[in-house]
Amino acid sequence: MNTVTLKPSKEKSLLRRHPWVYANAIDRVEGKPASGATVVVRAHDGRFLARAAYSPHSQIRLRVWSFDEAEPIDHAFFKRRVQRAFAHRQAFVRDTGAVRLIFGEADGLPGLVVDYYVQDGGAGSGQLVCQFMAAGVEAWKEAIVAALVGATGCPNVYERSDVSIREKEGLEQITGVLAGDAPADTLITRENGVRYHVDVRSGHKTGFYVDQRDNRALVQAYAAGRDVLNCFCYTGGFSLAALGGGAKRVVSIDSSGEALALARANVEANGFDAARAEWLDADAFRTLRRLVDDGERFDLVVLDPPKFAPAREHVDRAARAYKDINLSGFRLLRPGGLLFTYSCSGAIDADLFQKIVAGAAADARVDARILKRLGAGLDHPLLAAFPEGEYLKGLLLQIV
Repeated sequence: MNTVTLKPSKEKSLLRRHPWVYANAIDRVEGKPASGATVVVRAHDGRFLARAAYSPHSQIRLRVWSFDEAEPIDHAFFKRRVQRAFAHRQAFVRDTGAVRLIFGEADGLPGLVVDYYVQDGGAGSGQLVCQFMAAGVEAWKEAIVAALVGATGCPNVYERSDVSIREKEGLEQITGVLAGDAPADTLITRENGVRYHVDVRSGHKTGFYVDQRDNRALVQAYAAGRDVLNCFCYTGGFSLAALGGGAKRVVSIDSSGEALALARANVEANGFDAARAEWLDADAFRTLRRLVDDGERFDLVVLDPPKFAPAREHVDRAARAYKDINLSGFRLLRPGGLLFTYSCSGAIDADLFQKIVAGAAADARVDARILKRLGAGLDHPLLAAFPEGEYLKGLLLQIV
């Protein structure tokens, strides 16, 4: 068995059950492990620490499969992990057609994301969409796909591993059918009583932002009779939730004409009054400033931008961008108005994000109180030892 021995004292994070080991913590490698190969990880004094996937190209050199010395990493291992993840979703996530089935490290499958879409009305047999983002899960792809099909009974598996993080693992970006039939141009799934078109093959991420399900339900609950602004709307997730909740008017901004076309199709699929929805194909930053200058005002504003800080070196620039849009968001709200604001940048933690938003409120010369801290749903569990898994942070604020 290939063995990786750590430098003295570098075992501390593994003893806390953190699932990553960085390259600079490694003293020596015995054997010639291939990319994705399973290795035994030992402390400098020879103690067993874990079994892990080896990634020779990544700074995250090891991703832990198991801390149990007696647990082999084989097909049965992946079958157990997938079945456990599926059982968790069945127990805690109900009444939705879109669920995060595998959430990487939190499900003991580091580097793997899988979303499960069920066609509205039960038509078709559903669709599994996978992102293999690390060398270990890439090496075990066949076993993982078999485990997914076996656990869910869904025969259709599509790969969306077209993410830049694979390049850090020495892997090419790739998409395609892994099992069953190719997905349709779009499938329609239902969430919180609202129907959504999902573009599995070329949409963002796996086609839909499954992580915002609970937050869309919250917008839906508070939208009745309100004028709503949704920025970076993509295919209209929050916009449709607001319309479904009885919003008086919803203005939505995105710079993708294709996404907005799908958003309009979503309005039609739900039978909503198209006159209540306005779609702006425009840059959100400039449009927010223009709306402020034009004297526009709203009762509820949603700011759900893309990742501004993909790495720590981008934090300062990202902080300025978050402050910019939140400043405009506060200025656009009527007294008593609600701001739903989010960051999906892993490099910006919850404390920093709150400070940025507080600074924007101060510059807007408004008093804003936090009604609720927001995050992903129960299908995005977090390991206590792995705070890096908490990428989505949000705040619901009210102008006093």
